[in-house]
Amino acid sequence: MSRAMYQLSHISFAYGERQTLDDLSITFDAGHFYGIVGPNGSGKTTLVDLLSGHRRPVDGEIALDGRPLQNYTRKELAQRIAVVPQDFRINFPYTCRQVVMMGRYPRLPRFAPPGDSDRAVVDDVLARTALTDFSERHVDRLSGGERQRVVFARCLAQQTDVLLLDEATASLDMQHAIELLNLAARRVATGATVIAVMQDINLAAIYCDHLVCIRQGRLEAAGTTDRVLTAELLHEVFRVNARVEYHPHANALQVVFNREMP
Repeated sequence: MSRAMYQLSHISFAYGERQTLDDLSITFDAGHFYGIVGPNGSGKTTLVDLLSGHRRPVDGEIALDGRPLQNYTRKELAQRIAVVPQDFRINFPYTCRQVVMMGRYPRLPRFAPPGDSDRAVVDDVLARTALTDFSERHVDRLSGGERQRVVFARCLAQQTDVLLLDEATASLDMQHAIELLNLAARRVATGATVIAVMQDINLAAIYCDHLVCIRQGRLEAAGTTDRVLTAELLHEVFRVNARVEYHPHANALQVVFNREMP
């Protein structure tokens, strides 16, 4: 039996007068790869902000392992949750190694410098993300896709049991997108929980065992991928003509689109 890691109860959020999420109730169980899908502007990034503790809901409650999220300290949250934001910017010429090392700070005693074990974790993560050759380059001189890989490496260096990915593969080429998602899937295989906002519905179908679909701030569907991903849902939510079929090469459901709009 999976244990409930996140429990969202009747969550609502608004930016001023604009309602972004409305009465959202979802459970995220430990040890699964969740894909958050939905049209642009449906509240997916806001949901990630709430799950990370960066923002608080206007109404409702979010609990992490049965404890209200607002009762965690910032350091406690950083020891549990790592976030890859949609857009990462940094105004100082840190090297890639320095940025990845920032993922170790929540594990260090106050004012303590990184130790040999921290440097070993960073070396391992740089190698697994194919960034070793970039380690001494400054992040402000990297391409958007290269910076995104550095942020994901920092996320891995935190060694958390929750990874929140907000369109983490949007600026990556096909090879690096697949490599990143493979690394995320390996974390799930070791018991971590990944919750990823994804625009590519076919990549979501391959990697995610559960999907959460949001439309106009409300929950449209949630459950296992084979139950949520249907031609009817794609037509209703995204207004596209498509077939959903199992593809043996992908070993997953895949969506075949027709360019004619309904």
